[in-house]
Amino acid sequence: MPDSSVIADVSDTLQTVLTDAFSTLAPGPPVAEVHDLQGAISTTPARMTIFLFDVIEDSTVRNRAPARDFVPPHVTLRRPPVPLILRYLMTPWSGDRATDQQLLGRALQVLHDDAILSGPQLQGGLAGTSEAIKLKLAPLTLEEQTRVWHAVQRPYRLSVTYDARVIRIDSEDLQARPPVLSRTLRGSLGDGA
Repeated sequence: MPDSSVIADVSDTLQTVLTDAFSTLAPGPPVAEVHDLQGAISTTPARMTIFLFDVIEDSTVRNRAPARDFVPPHVTLRRPPVPLILRYLMTPWSGDRATDQQLLGRALQVLHDDAILSGPQLQGGLAGTSEAIKLKLAPLTLEEQTRVWHAVQRPYRLSVTYDARVIRIDSEDLQARPPVLSRTLRGSLGDGA
């Protein structure tokens, strides 16, 4: 059951998947790091920062019915989970343009080949669940990217943007109600004419 830590768990999952993918690259090997792009960013070893810059509601799955569980002697209703899309900016930092492009290419390759992260790849509270993180390259316009870089007060750098969906935060709003044991239907019967 995904709880409020699911956002951090998705970030940790991305960090682990990319760090594992970079283990075949030299020199270093490079690492992936969840980062807020504040302060100094080390280039030794080379790294790719994973910056969560936006969290939005996934409108395509938001109108789901409440979940029902029968826990004798009551029926428990739970509000549907909050469906989220997490938007990540991934940026290579090596101090060398060729290495930056190699990191970017490797990240694109791995996230294309493994666009759905599940099972043993999942970290934190997602580990051991049936959850899946669906990744999609979601390019921003140059103007949108410039706004993101301006917001973190850094000069523009070559980077890629990914959406991670369907991320859910389960509701803690539970309502226990007695089950319906019988019902009466009332209506008028026509004369058949």
